[in-house]
Amino acid sequence: MRQKLNRIKSLLTPPLGGWGVLFLLSFTLQSGETIIDRAAEAYRKAGGISASFVMNNKSPQQGYAESFEGTILMKGEMFVLETPDMKNWFNGSTLWSYMEHTEEVNVSSPTGEDLRFTNPAILLMNYKKDFTATHKGEGSVNGKKTDKIELLPKTKGDVTKVELQLDKNTHLPVRVIVDMRNGSTGTITINEIKTNINYPDTRFTFNPAEYPDADIINLR
Repeated sequence: MRQKLNRIKSLLTPPLGGWGVLFLLSFTLQSGETIIDRAAEAYRKAGGISASFVMNNKSPQQGYAESFEGTILMKGEMFVLETPDMKNWFNGSTLWSYMEHTEEVNVSSPTGEDLRFTNPAILLMNYKKDFTATHKGEGSVNGKKTDKIELLPKTKGDVTKVELQLDKNTHLPVRVIVDMRNGSTGTITINEIKTNINYPDTRFTFNPAEYPDADIINLR
């Protein structure tokens, strides 16, 4: 059971390991902590969120590189995360992970630690425990001026550094780069983000009627 849960966690975050930072919001020219404290408040006010993105993963040591598109919907602690071969629903307590190639749905009850790189609400509310935030100046992504924020983990783990680039006009993320201890790097570039969407809570719960052939595996 633990092995299958670890598999779900790896599918949610490889090698990026940093889904949650994808939605950090920001204010300019402030200390790292001030920026993220304001980000947490901005996230709370954003309501329902929808974003499309491109993810690029590479590992020179292992000689591979991949790129794919995805979408994520969010509301508070809830989310729906979709990539080409996997879809995940989290309703605040239960996580359903549907793998298209096996037609399996793994059901689990992840902890806050499991979701801290998947769910921005948890990361934003608890970042001071896990990270040191530093404002690293300005940059540019696709013609948009950005503020750079560096997050360094306080304890040794898989993630060694996270760089956020945040639009100076909207304070929303346009790029996230995550460096892993194994030498791999994951980069998320945001193509479009919308806020204040009125999602019903049921949007974040797996509906078995939509996947009648799926094999549901309870890992709780």
